[in-house]
Amino acid sequence: MSAISTPAQIHNLALICANSHDRRIMSDKDDSKKSSIVVLISGSGSNLQAIIDACQSEKIAADIAMVISNRPNVLGLQRAEQAGIPHSCIDHTQFASREAFDQALNERLETINPDMIVLAGFMRILTPSFVTNFHGKMVNIHPSLLPKYPGLNTHQRAIDDGERQAGVTVHFVTAELDGGPAIIQAAVDIEDNDDAKSLAAKVLIEEHTIYPRVISWFIDGRLSLTNGKVMLDNEILPPHGFHSFKDASQPNADQHAPNEH
Repeated sequence: MSAISTPAQIHNLALICANSHDRRIMSDKDDSKKSSIVVLISGSGSNLQAIIDACQSEKIAADIAMVISNRPNVLGLQRAEQAGIPHSCIDHTQFASREAFDQALNERLETINPDMIVLAGFMRILTPSFVTNFHGKMVNIHPSLLPKYPGLNTHQRAIDDGERQAGVTVHFVTAELDGGPAIIQAAVDIEDNDDAKSLAAKVLIEEHTIYPRVISWFIDGRLSLTNGKVMLDNEILPPHGFHSFKDASQPNADQHAPNEH
């Protein structure tokens, strides 16, 4: 490699560096205009991966500002690392109470000040004061057709009860466990040979489709929680939210789908 030895070469290098610096500043300014989300996880982060993919393909017009896990060394944190997304662990076992953990999480979120908080397999019951602090900007995904089967073991419970369909609900988070206003639901058929594992796999496919969709609606300003009602494109959604059914027995469930941009 030849050395830079002439004034002209030095001048040209200075121009190149200045232009590069200006482009970087402009890029940073452009990035700062994008909305930001924080994703809370507790495990493998398959929904997190769907959100990462949607952000990278610009189906979601936002950046993931941080991924936070309440458990150390989970696969979801590795996914964030591989995608170059800031990530951290606030280990709930290191806190004496639920309130103390929520306070630490609250402080971390307030330093980031995201536009939206996404719970993606976050296995914590949040305190009412925490939920109130982020009212209307926090969503959760739950593997059942709420209000049926809140809590755990949803797929086995649906099979045991002889249900013919199971599914997933995305809802705004309120102080009531899995009881916030529904935004969207997607259903799958329960076949005679399904067990909890096979049913979970089918539902997971729907989760990866509808969760990025909801996040995009919110980031684009189309979705809100107003006076306890879910509003999409300035219309109140029904109590079970927008339905995205693929089953042939529900031929008209998706016919009034909001326009996708």
